[in-house]
Parts: sequence; structure tokens; C-alpha cells
Amino acid sequence: MLFRSNVSNGMFQPARTFLKSYTQFATLPQLSPADVNQILRENEYSHHFTTADVAGVRGYDTNFLAANAPIEDTRTEGTFVHKNAFICGVFDGHGGPACSQVISKRLLRYIAASVLDRKTLLNELNKGCNSQSFLRCLNDKVEFVKEIRDIYEDSFQKYAHEISASKMDISRALENAFFRLDRDLSVEALTQQNARTFAVAMSGAVACVAFLENRNLYVANTGDSGAVLGSLNSDGKWIARRLSNEHNTDNITEISRVLKEHPKQERDTIFRQDRLLGQLLPTRAFGDFRYKWTAEVIQDFVVPHAGFGPSALPQYYLTPPYLTCQPEVTYHRLNPTDKFLILATDGLWEFLTPIQVVNIVGEHLANKKFLEPLRFAGQNMTLGEIAFQLAQRRANQRNRPLDQNSATHLIRVALGGTEYGIEHSKISHLLSLPKDVARMYRDDITITVIYFDSDKIGELS
Repeated sequence: MLFRSNVSNGMFQPARTFLKSYTQFATLPQLSPADVNQILRENEYSHHFTTADVAGVRGYDTNFLAANAPIEDTRTEGTFVHKNAFICGVFDGHGGPACSQVISKRLLRYIAASVLDRKTLLNELNKGCNSQSFLRCLNDKVEFVKEIRDIYEDSFQKYAHEISASKMDISRALENAFFRLDRDLSVEALTQQNARTFAVAMSGAVACVAFLENRNLYVANTGDSGAVLGSLNSDGKWIARRLSNEHNTDNITEISRVLKEHPKQERDTIFRQDRLLGQLLPTRAFGDFRYKWTAEVIQDFVVPHAGFGPSALPQYYLTPPYLTCQPEVTYHRLNPTDKFLILATDGLWEFLTPIQVVNIVGEHLANKKFLEPLRFAGQNMTLGEIAFQLAQRRANQRNRPLDQNSATHLIRVALGGTEYGIEHSKISHLLSLPKDVARMYRDDITITVIYFDSDKIGELS
């Protein structure tokens, strides 16, 4: 264990396919609506901010639903100790959960130190700060076991001292934090000779992180998770704006980038069966050092380990590295028309397109008011005005959503949505599948929806 418990527009195209028919499991007991609700809401979390906490953010909803056992997705959110800003990320692991579990906690801490002004950073270092001195993690229920916590703390201290002498803008700070954490994962695995650091290095994870300070929104993405901005136009229609690009073989620009980094003789061997070296779906990721280390290191360090052997070295492994963790950083200056940002692992995008997701969240946002207590506009309302509001509320009860949490609602629609609405039998079947079978029909799904404060953003404008 790394942790112990402490308490169709083509924007995103799936790089793999899942089985669509589950008639062979028709004999499974059907879950009741209450059972479905319990499963979907088990891991949901909502947080609301005041302006003093984070300017420009009202709050966020997040949730995840496992398909793998154990789940390979993770998520993290936090506010900053020394600045009025918010950060969150979703992380999709592969080859096991080790890498995603580790980077979900460590990456945001590296970023928190990286974006801090250097005078404050130096003062904190002189006071003996640690990796948790710069970020308040929210809904964080786990911590590293001591064996690796000390290793990770030592790496962070070295990084913080190194960057204290150099200034960088936010985009560069995000990119630098990604690169340095990945480098530290490599060094720790090679120098510590520890089973846990080795497990992190042999597994991998993609990451999509959003950093928000006042009107300044940055999205740093490596891999095939996605970020989509939901905005309202002047006609009251929802607009979906992609703030990340997928890094896999569905992205022609990404294929060209990788091919240019290697000799022309390898043009036919780098991508095989729509995978990097015929094995890996994402073309950018943390960890996965079997695609980054030299062939000599893999032969000496990986091959002797039980469970790997000679197959640890991919075929046609000629000019490594073939994989990078370099994030693509997108900047957006928020306007009052920007209402929310959705971060999600590819388990969601395999079911829904970005515009579908934005419309679903937008409709949910409009209808969610019917879950709130009725509040009258003023103290001097007439009985007729009160009766009108009550009648209007009753008429709109049919739009009342099942879920308060928009991330939960998205998962419900993704699994059970049809052109006629949400089909209970469909979602019941998918949630009833045995753990060793569920992964054949869908992936882990992790979603975070961040709601912007339009009034505050208007003031900042």
C-alpha cells in the first residue's frame, strides 16, 4: 500500500472500444433505484467557497465511479495558504493505481511551491516548511505511509530550494512542476531500491490540472483526460470550449510530434495497433519508465524483477525516450459568461461529447434551484405574488434533478442515458456487473465541476 486511511463533435475520441451488449448478464439481480443512488453517491463531494477563500470560484462538485478493482483514477482539490487561488486535478492511472495515487498528492504540492512568489518561498524555507506548508487539500482522506513519505519529502525539499533562486511565469511553473515530479519518480525508483517506488515507476498516469487565480485560468494536461469550459452566449445557449488536447493516436499533431523526435527508419515501428510501441495508449504520461529509460537501465533494473523478465523491454526499443510527461498548458481569461469548468478522465468522454456534457451540466445548474428551500424575493410580497411563485415551482417540479451533485448527475447520464431519458434498467445492469467484468464495458470515471462566480469575475473585469 502507498496510502493508509486517515479518516459527437470529435473533441475527445476514445482510443479503445468497450463491449456494448450485456445480455449474457441478464440474470443478474436488478438494482433498485435506491441501490443505484447509493452506489452513485458513495464517493461524491461538494464544496462551497466564500470570496475570501477563492475569488471567482463559487464551489465545485466531484465524484468518481470505479470499473477497475482497485480504481486507477484519483482526484485532488485544494486552496493555497499564501494566495487567493484554487487548484484541482483528475488523474487516470494505467498498469495499476500506484502512479496516479502518488502524483495526485505530490503534483499539486510541487505546483503550489512553483507558483509562489520567491520572497515568500524563501521565508517559508528558512522557517523549516514542508511539502504541506503551501496547500490546503480538501476532502483528503489518505496520507502516505512513513516509508515513502520521508523519501518524497526529501525530493520536495530539494526542488523547493532549487526553484527559490529562479523566477518563472505561471505556465512555466506548471510545466516545470510536471517535469520535476516525473524526474523525481525516476530517481527515487533507481536509487531507493524500494518496492513501492518501483511500482510507481512501472505504472503510469495521465493528469489534467486546473489552476485559477482571479480571472486567470490555466489548464495543464498530459495524456487523454480532458477539460471543457461551459459558457453562455448572448442567446442563452451553452457553448463548449475545449481547454485541453488529447495526447494519443487520435491526435494527428501528437503523432507527428513523436515521429519527428526519432529517426525516419522507426516510422513504421513507433506506432503499432494505435498504441505507442504497440503497447501504450497515451503518448504523454507520468511514470511508465519502461518507455523512457535507456535499454541498458531496463535490462539491468527492470528485467530481473519478478513479473517482468525480457518482455519488460518493448520491441523496436531503439532511441528512447519515446514518452514524455510534458504538459500542454492552455490559458484562458475568464469572462462573466463563463459559468463552469469540467475536468474528467476519459471514462466520461467515452460516453459523452463535450457539448453534451456542457448542456447536461448547464441544465442541471438551472434545475438545481428546485432542490433548494424556497426563498421569497422580499418581505412585502402580496399573497398573489406568493401564490404565483408557488405555482411556478410546482409546475417545474418535473425538471427537478435526482442529484444535487452535478458530477454524480453526469455519471448517471453517462451510464443510463438514452434519447428518451435515463433508463434505470441500463444503469442497473452496468452497476451490477462483476468487478472482473465491468472493465470490459467501461473505464473508471472521475469528474470535477468547478462553478465560477460570475458577479465577482465581472467586478474583476
